[in-house]
Amino acid sequence: MSNTGTFWGIGVGPGPAGYIPLAAVEALRLADVIFAPRATTSESSVALQCLTGIEIVPERIREIEFQMESDRSVLSDHYAQLAETIAVELRAGRNVAYLTIGDSLTYSTYGYILAALQALLPNLPQRTFPGISSYAAAAAAMSWPLGEGKERTLILPCPENAADLRADIDSHDIVVLMKIGKRLPWVLDLLRDLGISDHCAFARRIGLANEMLSTDVGNLSATEAMGYLSTLLIRKTPREQRLSRQAILPDALRVNANLLQADLS
Repeated sequence: MSNTGTFWGIGVGPGPAGYIPLAAVEALRLADVIFAPRATTSESSVALQCLTGIEIVPERIREIEFQMESDRSVLSDHYAQLAETIAVELRAGRNVAYLTIGDSLTYSTYGYILAALQALLPNLPQRTFPGISSYAAAAAAMSWPLGEGKERTLILPCPENAADLRADIDSHDIVVLMKIGKRLPWVLDLLRDLGISDHCAFARRIGLANEMLSTDVGNLSATEAMGYLSTLLIRKTPREQRLSRQAILPDALRVNANLLQADLS
């Protein structure tokens, strides 16, 4: 019988403390070791900041540096090394929790860690707890509906060029843009060129220090707004204009129905 510990993936935040499922809080209390990823460019783990108010013995927490690297081969080696570090604890029979910001399996590094662990420990007992995605938190913070009626919503990492993003906007009602980084200047320029910047929204570091929320990106400074943990919500057609069209359509149907009834009588 295997003595392998249980592995829990837990989405926390993004930002405000308390954004975590109750079942995941119980898993945190049962975990012998809690791994908290920290970007190599940060002095502290944002994931740990999201746990403010939850009592955890400091000795159980292990911060691990995470590389912000675009080279997939480098990242693959990095994930493998992290998985080996976590596997040591699991093989020793210790239960392990791994924190990730936002939803655990939505454009998250956690997915790679889980896959690498399952390759090392095929019969690994594990459970993943969903978290609140950055775009859901952003929409809630700004009271910005992500989709109404039959609106088509696209969620994607920022494309590499304006032509691709323009095509995505043309083919959808709402575009949720993640992992924007240094592309923000040309993204904002595109929204202004399309004439839709005044009804698009931007959020960065929700609930944390240096939080930035804007429901009109027309005058948003890319230099000031650029940074980690940012999300852009793009709406192609102003909400008020779309709702007024919906109101006009039923009226037109009623008029046509009345005319048809008159013709038949």
